[in-house]
Amino acid sequence: PSSLPFAAYHCRSCPSGKWHFEWNSMVSGTWDFGRPYYGQHWYNDRGGRIHTTKKNEKDALEFLKERPRKKPFMLSVCFFAPHSVDGTDDQYFPQNESMSLYVNDTVDVPISATEEEWNKLPSFFGDINEGRRRWRIRFDTPEKHQRMMKNYYRLVTEIDATSKAIYEELERQGEADNTMIIFTTDNGLFHSEHQLAGKWFPHEESIRVPLIIKDPRMPKTKVGTVNDEFTLNIDLASTILGAAKLPQSDLMQGRDISDLYLTEDPQWRQEFFYEHPVHLESRIIPASTALVRKGMKFMNWPDYKVDQLFNLTEDPLEMNDLVKREEMESVLGEMKIRHNELKLAALEPGPIDESGERMRGVFQEDANTDKKPSR
Repeated sequence: PSSLPFAAYHCRSCPSGKWHFEWNSMVSGTWDFGRPYYGQHWYNDRGGRIHTTKKNEKDALEFLKERPRKKPFMLSVCFFAPHSVDGTDDQYFPQNESMSLYVNDTVDVPISATEEEWNKLPSFFGDINEGRRRWRIRFDTPEKHQRMMKNYYRLVTEIDATSKAIYEELERQGEADNTMIIFTTDNGLFHSEHQLAGKWFPHEESIRVPLIIKDPRMPKTKVGTVNDEFTLNIDLASTILGAAKLPQSDLMQGRDISDLYLTEDPQWRQEFFYEHPVHLESRIIPASTALVRKGMKFMNWPDYKVDQLFNLTEDPLEMNDLVKREEMESVLGEMKIRHNELKLAALEPGPIDESGERMRGVFQEDANTDKKPSR
């Protein structure tokens, strides 16, 4: 939002809802309208109680109705739900009217939600691991799994309803066909896969997120279609600036996602580098990095000097680690080198050369070491 000029183009932008950082004068000065809240599903509100998703809806509609109509706007609605309310036994607290949903349904338990799959994880995944701790809270009995997942889906359905209300307000104002809408989230989630809960790790369930874009510029032939190219969270700012016809900073590494539907041959990325830092301590949330491709994934756990390799085409649930298979040695070696190239490139500002030529060979001699790049 701070890249959008207040006077010349941008009217007001609103972080309505989840705000996971310190809210200070520097941050609040970025927006004309801000209603941050975080951590609960229910809040006291003028003598009553309001659900966090209904509060999102109320704040977003207030912003849309009160904004100056002659200036463009950016509205960021940040849902806290379906994030769990940490420190509680029930974790997920839907609105009362949603409790009748999914009562007669049975939620499937993931194929990989077995003790065998838990035992296949690297040996440093122990009972103190945060993913395992949260699994015990949410999913360690069949009854608990059904209760948690139904309440989770109720929270998601409530987000659908609020999103509809916001869109209908845009229609009433005649702005629906003149507004780019991006729907996404910040992380995936384990729902007992590998007998884990939470996020933090480079498995598909954790790093895959939804992305839906409605763009007035989109050709009719592209509307309603699915594109399976790799898009990343670093692309979102670039995409918003592109829609506003503003250049992105030379420091930014993302790409404008609209290239995928506005250009014929965007030469899009075929792989990406993932990283997550250690949190609290390595036994609780260990650091992890990965090189992700459509068909293969290389994982690295730097705190423990452990590698993993998965064939996503044949093993999309990541149940069979190939790192010790002799026939995979060449694939493993090449992916290690490319992983280290992208790890080094990520330290530098500006767009990353996704062809690999920029860093080719830098780590050839050190592909099997933990040497840190010099700057």
